[in-house]
Amino acid sequence: MASAPTFTAFSGPYFVATGPLRTVLRSAVNLLRQGEALPMHIFEDETGRQVEFNLKGTVDEVLDREAPETRREGPGRPRLGVVAREITLLPRHWDWLERQPNGASAALRRLVEQARKADPGRERARLAAEAAHRFMTSMAGNLEGYEEALRALYRGDRKKFERETKAWPADVREHAWRLAAAAFAGKGRKKT
Repeated sequence: MASAPTFTAFSGPYFVATGPLRTVLRSAVNLLRQGEALPMHIFEDETGRQVEFNLKGTVDEVLDREAPETRREGPGRPRLGVVAREITLLPRHWDWLERQPNGASAALRRLVEQARKADPGRERARLAAEAAHRFMTSMAGNLEGYEEALRALYRGDRKKFERETKAWPADVREHAWRLAAAAFAGKGRKKT
């Protein structure tokens, strides 16, 4: 079973909190209520995506609205963690899937598992690089060294990445380094 996602909040370039969503939202709302906060940015750590939340109201109101204890379940088999989503394939792909034992869903699950096991280090490195890229684009896209840091990230050149990000605000730099760490540790990562 997958672990609960973690989030990280920034007030401008300053770190606010990291952890489960409820913890991060509580810290963000408390800081906003003090009246000293810069624009608030909250990121999902695994993907590096910036997530928007309505932070107006009391801490309890925000938590009830944005991080309810019980998730609403959609289609699929939620107890097993199965989520139904739409995919699009060419007719020849659907034809092939229909001929597979146990149906299209089982065949797709097998293919995904095979791909995940083929080179897990490389996959982790790719996902880490994408997460770092998204975070860096949001928080450092206008900073000196941003483009060169991205090139170094995708080349797997940790030293150049650290050099190019050294002048960034400390909290932004440290979080970018943390997100990018697995990109540099990935086995089978090509250097160009």
